[in-house]
Amino acid sequence: MNKIRKVLAGLAAMSLTMSSVVSCQNKESSSSEDNSRYKTEDEFSVDANEEEVKGENSVDISGQTITWLADYDLNPQNNQDRSVALSLFEDVYGAKVNYVQTSSTEKYNKLASMILSGDEVDMFPYEWNAVPNGVAKDQYQPLDPYFDIMGVNEGLWDDMEDVIDMFEYNGSHYVMPYIISDPLLITYSRDLMKSAGLEDPYELYLDGEWDWDAMMDMMESFVSGAAEGQTRYGINGWFGQAIIQSTGHTIVNYDDGVFSNNINDPEIEKAELLMQEIASKKLYDPEWIGYFPDDKSTLFFAMADWALGASNSKNPDADLMIVPFPKAPDADDNYLCCNFAARMLVKGSQKGEAVAAYIKCERLAATQEEYRELEKQKALIVQKTAAGNVRSFVTEEQYDALQSYLDPSNMTPMFDFGYGMGERMYGDGDYTYETRGVMNNLTTALLEGNEAVDSWAALRDAWTGVIDEEVKRFNSGQ
Repeated sequence: MNKIRKVLAGLAAMSLTMSSVVSCQNKESSSSEDNSRYKTEDEFSVDANEEEVKGENSVDISGQTITWLADYDLNPQNNQDRSVALSLFEDVYGAKVNYVQTSSTEKYNKLASMILSGDEVDMFPYEWNAVPNGVAKDQYQPLDPYFDIMGVNEGLWDDMEDVIDMFEYNGSHYVMPYIISDPLLITYSRDLMKSAGLEDPYELYLDGEWDWDAMMDMMESFVSGAAEGQTRYGINGWFGQAIIQSTGHTIVNYDDGVFSNNINDPEIEKAELLMQEIASKKLYDPEWIGYFPDDKSTLFFAMADWALGASNSKNPDADLMIVPFPKAPDADDNYLCCNFAARMLVKGSQKGEAVAAYIKCERLAATQEEYRELEKQKALIVQKTAAGNVRSFVTEEQYDALQSYLDPSNMTPMFDFGYGMGERMYGDGDYTYETRGVMNNLTTALLEGNEAVDSWAALRDAWTGVIDEEVKRFNSGQ
């Protein structure tokens, strides 16, 4: 795109740390039941004007406390700084967040039991399962009545309008992503590229030439250039979903309030056949590694941005760089496989205004120049162990590139309602082919070379009936 080079000259209008980094840090918090401990001094202070923060539709929620049920705390723990959003919520609105702790495996059961028993619970983390499954289970309220409080009519969300409308369900907005998060990235070593005589994927991306064909050519060249006795791979990591979503097409479509099975789409077939080709040419290393391999055996590492810091620390002299997953050759745009940072308003909550105000604080933290710069300063801090060893770091070039990928004017983020249709569609089970959900198998089985399905036709025929059943179930409102 022509916009890309221009955007990279400055900061993009998104924040790296508001979902994945803050979330991961908070999940490391202790299990202390003392929810009254608030940090009063931050290493990076937030200077906010009350009138500017609250905007034209100010709401008085001073003294209110919203109850946040999750497996991580939004309040600072272990001597962390408060997030920008929490600082605004506490210091400008005069409100607090009470954390009710649960585990990642039990949080949905806990949510259901609290709603059923009438216990106070106001806000819950967004995950793919929220729409349509969570809404169908009567777990969430729409946020439309609070648009004024969130600044929707003041232009605060203008660049996210298409993303927000993508989540519209039954005429309402239950999910209001304040940022795009957790993008699927391709990490690579510029040093390794040079030694292999290959072009820089980042430069190809800037020039609009980073697509499936370019990636396949590079991987095949790298693997074929292995010395005798050396094993090389083209790619490691998690990327099956990104292959499909780079087409701009979804497994389940949602148009005019009706779900439909799109598994027979020719573009979906091209994506599946690409997975089959990668596996058949032995370009894929299925071993799970949480960082870019440091033995120079693998050209590309596919993972969300959470793995970037560790990849840098494991490969400090490799000159690592990141690009999005390559564009499908026939796609009309660059489509991004990603997640979305959002908060759900729980059904039955009487604190809708306060939850809306907190969501606005998250949005302000993600978009306002001074807060974005603050988050950048935090993100560029080198993380070290107690012994002083570097544990994680992100370079400024990587950070700025990442922000540009998270800008919806550069990349079109993707969401497939199939991921929100419950266990049969998106469940891990014990993560075998026989027990995991349809979406998991469609993005994994052909890469694994699973003996149960030796072709795309066999995989499609095995699971299309389940998709039909689930689509019918949600269309009927069951």
